[in-house]
Amino acid sequence: MSLLYLLVPMALILGFCFLAGFIFAASRGQFEDLETPAHRMLLPESTPPSETTER
Repeated sequence: MSLLYLLVPMALILGFCFLAGFIFAASRGQFEDLETPAHRMLLPESTPPSETTER
């Protein structure tokens, strides 16, 4: 039973830290555009990286 007196506050503190981190990330615009990063690899590049290096 005495272990619960330690684990419950630690769980609450950890949960608060995750909530604060989520609110911080959301306020900074981390979750604004969720579609573009998933489709970025399908978009063509203007110049391939192999052609930009000179020999």
